[in-house]
Amino acid sequence: MPRWLRLGLLVASSTMLLLVAAALVAVHVLLQPERITAMLQSQARNAGLELNLASPATPALFPRPALELEGITLNAQGASMPILLAARGTLALPWRTLFRGETVISQMRIDSPRVDLDALQSWLADLPSGPATLPVEIPRIDAGIHITRGSLVRGNQMLLGDVALDAGRLAPAHPFVLTITAKDGHGTPTSMRLSLTPRIDGGALRLDHIALHLAHDSTVTLQLAGNARWRGAADASASLSGKIDHAGTGAYATSVALTPANESSPLMLALKLDGPDNHADLHLPPLALADWWAQLDHDDVPTLSVPPGSGHAEIEHVDTGGIRIEGLTIQAGDDVPAPASTSVAPAAKPADAKPASPRKTP
Repeated sequence: MPRWLRLGLLVASSTMLLLVAAALVAVHVLLQPERITAMLQSQARNAGLELNLASPATPALFPRPALELEGITLNAQGASMPILLAARGTLALPWRTLFRGETVISQMRIDSPRVDLDALQSWLADLPSGPATLPVEIPRIDAGIHITRGSLVRGNQMLLGDVALDAGRLAPAHPFVLTITAKDGHGTPTSMRLSLTPRIDGGALRLDHIALHLAHDSTVTLQLAGNARWRGAADASASLSGKIDHAGTGAYATSVALTPANESSPLMLALKLDGPDNHADLHLPPLALADWWAQLDHDDVPTLSVPPGSGHAEIEHVDTGGIRIEGLTIQAGDDVPAPASTSVAPAAKPADAKPASPRKTP
């Protein structure tokens, strides 16, 4: 090899090594892992949460600037039970972060997160009850969120396992797509696909062109489409319609409508279902309904009570967790007439009224 060529290769390789070393130093100095970690912890504290890492965040350059997080723990302030545990995570950053010093996250990847439902519900219950404020603009996530090997638990009970989540780009007036796949506690696959277009319009957050598809194994599928709007606090409205397909019983026409709260009424959910052996026309306060449903699917043996709200429902059977309810008929509210073949009996004394107990299945 000619001497001039050897010298040229030596100079080129030395220059390349210097550039790589300079880039690594620049990554650490410009990304400032301590600053971004402190920012994330500050945002968590503002939400009443504590974020901790097993080791300091590590910067990376290729294939794009990023921060590697190890041993992620997220819990409510002062609580011993973590809401989220994750083995590792990656925060991908745009290249402009190296030159402008902006704290912008283009993609978030989380591996093996474990979310405890009881800890999450406890944190939500302790949040201030004041009116929620509408965001001035929709937060941007350029490249989305990617979660693998996740799980949802309640204490030691596995609710969902092998959770995989992919969320696309989030930006105003841009179609947003979210897909989730998981397996329930019995290993049955469940999937969800949600698409919508968010925008801020006239002081309200609008969710247009909503398309929701849920599937549980090959037995039950739900499809809904419509629009929604939120102006802050309980000023929310939505209108969705579609159908439920059940492999064993047939198709059910379904509609869901959300009516905003006012001075005399809380936020209300209108649910209609019409199909073989199942009919429902219910008006329910969604927050109280969530508490009622949680009692049905809790580890302790629940006491079955009439859900809050008004309307009527005739359901052949309900399966939730280890609970099976057959021949469920609900009539609630003053505007529901009694069946013509029955007479209205005197109201039972409080001491004589006994709530029905559901039957547990093995």
